[in-house]
Amino acid sequence: MSVIGKTWHAPRVCGNCCTTVEHLGVAFGRNVVLSDVSLRMNCGELIAIVGPNGAGKTTLLKAILGEVPHTGRIAFSIRGAASATPRLGYVPQRLNFDADSPISVSDFIASGISRYPVWLGVSASLRRRCRAALERFSAEHLLKRRLGELSGGELQRVLLAMAMEPVPHILLLDEPITGIDAKGLSVFYQTVCELRRKHDVAVMMITHDLPAIAPHADRMVFLRQSVLAEGKPAEVMANADLLVSLGSNLWTISQFSESVVKREDDHDRPLS
Repeated sequence: MSVIGKTWHAPRVCGNCCTTVEHLGVAFGRNVVLSDVSLRMNCGELIAIVGPNGAGKTTLLKAILGEVPHTGRIAFSIRGAASATPRLGYVPQRLNFDADSPISVSDFIASGISRYPVWLGVSASLRRRCRAALERFSAEHLLKRRLGELSGGELQRVLLAMAMEPVPHILLLDEPITGIDAKGLSVFYQTVCELRRKHDVAVMMITHDLPAIAPHADRMVFLRQSVLAEGKPAEVMANADLLVSLGSNLWTISQFSESVVKREDDHDRPLS
């Protein structure tokens, strides 16, 4: 069942790894961005974080990354044991870089996965790691391309490749479909679903594309400073009280159809 207001029911814990957020609060001066946010994410699970602009979605990811101070508690458990240093992969909402820069995809990935500056040179073993990271997303042909030449979809594959090297316990995606065309969107969702199935990665994804994410997400969390609703996408998006609460900010809810509910049911079946 979806959850409205302050009451929170955690899903079944897998017992292998999980991330627990309890009563999280973030404020910048007198500006309260997040208040009393509680949720749990298990390995192999995809959680969609949705809400209007300014709801605190990106701030939630940055709190999990440890980039902003917060109150409350964020705890990680890996293989059943508490961990202060889980491997985190992160794809930002946008990448700010000089499109005219001569940096290649290979050097860009190398700079992200190596402790040494690439201007000192890139070893053969590091080049192989870069190629292997791109091969995971069938993007090894981009290795020598200049970063500024990439399309939106190609850039997202490169960012995913970097975020998945080494394979993280938790993958955080901040509106990763921005700038991707329709064909690229299909490839992106297939890729993310394959990642969590193959590597048991927990995925938390911020998105405004509610109809597209609904068939793939295990749970959906509506956030606006605090958690207003949480549950299966079909349950949350059908909640009349939530529609009134969020109004036209999430107008794409009206595109949610019975076909999505059917696809969600299919998604819940075990893989053959």
